[in-house]
Amino acid sequence: MGIALPLYTLILFLLSISFNHVGHRNLVSADEALIQSECHNADNPATCIRCVKSDPRGESADKVGIATIVLSCLIHSAEVQSANMIDLTKYDFEEDVKQMLLNCATGFFEAQINLTNATDLLMNKDYNGTNSLVKQALVQEVKCRRALENRHVTHAAMVYDMRGYEELSNAAMRIVDRF
Repeated sequence: MGIALPLYTLILFLLSISFNHVGHRNLVSADEALIQSECHNADNPATCIRCVKSDPRGESADKVGIATIVLSCLIHSAEVQSANMIDLTKYDFEEDVKQMLLNCATGFFEAQINLTNATDLLMNKDYNGTNSLVKQALVQEVKCRRALENRHVTHAAMVYDMRGYEELSNAAMRIVDRF
């Protein structure tokens, strides 16, 4: 009789753990469905999904939270690309190419400011203003990419990063358009 009580308690404990785990899994699935839904309309949903899943806030984010995370990914990308452009000026390029790289770095820095302001507008429910600033930030990247391509100053990693930036910009604008 003394053994039955601990065994009964153990069974109840194990059952409670398994039910809690199942419930948690369903919650994550619901969040996964929202992420899929919000990123679905982007030109490249995989880039959007990868961004949202890379952020710990993604598991519990609502629609505005997902848009905020995508903007955070964009800000980070602009920051990295600005630093990369500055690093490239250290190589043996002609002065006009170095100036072009510095202009790109400045453009990406301005994009960071626009995207930070876009995040603030998003939080204040100014969705048109948000998209306007995301578009302005995208214009900076497109100008830079075209200038680099015209001078043949590109390599695969740089092009990949810039395409990702464009894809995230598209995703952010499409998500915000649905509010």
